[in-house]
Amino acid sequence: MLKRIMLFLITNLAIVFVLGIVLNLLGVGRILDEQGMGLDLTNLILFAAVFGFGGSLISLAISNLFMTHPPLEERISALKRDI
Repeated sequence: MLKRIMLFLITNLAIVFVLGIVLNLLGVGRILDEQGMGLDLTNLILFAAVFGFGGSLISLAISNLFMTHPPLEERISALKRDI
């Protein structure tokens, strides 16, 4: 269980790290400063990290739900076979 959690955290942090590098290489921070958006690149990366972690947790929860409770179609076909 701990191994899964560590892989989850490492994967998400690696994605955020790569996102930060790509945004720096593209000069997004400079563009935001020039346009006077008042948005710091660090805040943008943190915002993306929060939504990324949240989305991956929702995805894990949904996949866990489907693994523990089979879809309704399978239960209906199993009932038809029993009749």
